Amino acid sequence: MNILICDDHKIVREGLRQILAQLENVRVINEAANGSEVLDMLNKTAYDLLLLDISLPDQSGLNVLQSVKKKWPETNVLMLSMHPQEQYAIRALTYGASGYLSKDAAAEELLLAVRKIAENGKYISQSLADCLALSLNAESNQSTHEKLSEREFEIMISIATGKSLIEIGNELFISSKTVSTYRSRIMEKMKLEKNTDLTRYCIENQLI
Repeated sequence: MNILICDDHKIVREGLRQILAQLENVRVINEAANGSEVLDMLNKTAYDLLLLDISLPDQSGLNVLQSVKKKWPETNVLMLSMHPQEQYAIRALTYGASGYLSKDAAAEELLLAVRKIAENGKYISQSLADCLALSLNAESNQSTHEKLSEREFEIMISIATGKSLIEIGNELFISSKTVSTYRSRIMEKMKLEKNTDLTRYCIENQLI
């Protein structure tokens, strides 16, 4: 099994590499520090599994996930995140991820997830499964951001992390004018006025 690890922290990548090296059928473990490196490496080498952090310096891991599944649908992707928010998990699984795991999970759980995905299965932790089940029964009590469309949520996160309309447009291959329209729609739905309000909301809800 060829594995690619993407995380912008070298110490995290090294830790994951040491854990994954315990698997018997691993042939190659390579590393990438950002989304662009992931796409470049996938253009050169076929990987069976990509361990992908949601928070990357150049773009959202969810954006990378979408690009990977569009061009290399056979590549399994296990999303890693410090964010416990089930909202991320729902979107990741919708975009085609084979699993979602918190970075504070034990090494044994990571190995369990990788083994299950290698057998063409899906993996989410029991605690996350419980959260997802509860969220399905509580749609009327959704947080405001959970009512955003996929694209609106994506742009909200980019704005909240300080990216300009031009930067977001370049990443998503849309015009800055279109991004501005999305921003207005997001602000209206969220009942917020300024970008700083949006950033504060995302921090308070553990979205960034």
